[in-house]
Amino acid sequence: MSGKWLQILKEVAPPIKRVLVLLSPGKTARWTGYFQALQATAPTIGVEIIPGAVRDVGDIFRSIVAFAGAKDVGLVVPPDAITTEHPQAILGLANRHRLPAIYPYRFWADAGGLLSYGSDTVGQFRQAASYIDRILKGTSPADLPVQATVKFELVVNLKAAKAIGLEVPPTLIACADEVIE
Repeated sequence: MSGKWLQILKEVAPPIKRVLVLLSPGKTARWTGYFQALQATAPTIGVEIIPGAVRDVGDIFRSIVAFAGAKDVGLVVPPDAITTEHPQAILGLANRHRLPAIYPYRFWADAGGLLSYGSDTVGQFRQAASYIDRILKGTSPADLPVQATVKFELVVNLKAAKAIGLEVPPTLIACADEVIE
């Protein structure tokens, strides 16, 4: 999924050369997969990945402000307790600095973020409900198969794009599950 974040971000803002990725340093094992996919994808689309270690809202502020002053930069916000706890700070900074950014959940785009791409959380809750139903009817949790996310959704916020001076390509709009105008 993280490789896809980078591809979508580059599609909406082709001049991007460097991408800041907000990472929680205490969870390096958790983010190894995300970061490796980003590092593998980056050279194929001509961008450099810059890890931004964030432990609190102050780190978020310092990372984004220091990075946003450069030309041709973008932002990837992976799912994390720190980033999910401070969406208004991240969104405010990204939008104030006209920083093209992609987020992991649709609530980010609903709240004013440029793009979100991630698993369909409503669908995941429906899957969980069917599992709970089966468990309540006597099925052992050990007998239930692990189910991977099967639906991912792309949300494009055209109002945010306009505010930061981007024109979203029609091909990306056509691929979007939802377009916010």
